[in-house]
Amino acid sequence: MAGNITFSMIKPYAVKDNHIGPILSMINEAGFKISALIMTVITQQQAEQFYGVHRSKPFFNDLVEFITSGPVVAMVLEKPNAVEDFRKLIGATDPQKAEEGTIRKKYARSLQANAVHGSDSDENAVIECDFFFSSKDRF
Repeated sequence: MAGNITFSMIKPYAVKDNHIGPILSMINEAGFKISALIMTVITQQQAEQFYGVHRSKPFFNDLVEFITSGPVVAMVLEKPNAVEDFRKLIGATDPQKAEEGTIRKKYARSLQANAVHGSDSDENAVIECDFFFSSKDRF
């Protein structure tokens, strides 16, 4: 059974490039409710913990360096079938392979600077939402 929450993060280059408003607009227009939102800077320790599943991969250090390079906008999104629907909205990780009209196609700079993060499973959505937001911070 599909869950009704997912986690998303607008990444540093998309924040720097002033794409927060348009990305949030696309999220709203796609029927998602934003139940928690914060603009923050992720520390190296937080980034290493958040992306710990990728620790053994060759891109891990670059990923940590990138995500800590500036502010991000983290959010909890609600909608039936949230993870799958949000993955469709953001598009493929590589913006060159993403479908037209997706967030990554429109706003990503590159494969690494792909504008947004989205949970890849219902289980990870819960873990990622809990990483940034307590239940009292969700509305």
